[in-house]
Amino acid sequence: MLVSTKGRYALRVMIVLAENSESYAPLKEIAESEGISEKYMESILVMLTKVGILEGLRGKGGGYRLARPADEITVGSVLKVVEGGLSPVSCLTAPNHKCDKTEGCKTRPMWEKLDGVIDEFLESITLADLANGTV
Repeated sequence: MLVSTKGRYALRVMIVLAENSESYAPLKEIAESEGISEKYMESILVMLTKVGILEGLRGKGGGYRLARPADEITVGSVLKVVEGGLSPVSCLTAPNHKCDKTEGCKTRPMWEKLDGVIDEFLESITLADLANGTV
């Protein structure tokens, strides 16, 4: 599993929003503070808004904020949205990625266990943990 720039940026932005959860944070301010282009950041934030992790508000006083408390949003949930999954091998990600050797594959149980460990670990860490430095 390799977390892309999109995943890393998403977590950085989510920490900023967790630290300022009382109000909407303008896209431009977040982009400037994190050194990320507005266009790239917007593509990430739109993904997270569509699944209900973030709320967006247009107009004066608008921007983005967490849709739930930071201690209810896991790192795993954020990364799964922006990365499209976290499986270490493609044969675990979707039915259309099944390999011809799935039935007799001697390595598949190992990949499934690794997938479970990764998922359990990332689902155990919340945005509040990251924002508070308690990881």
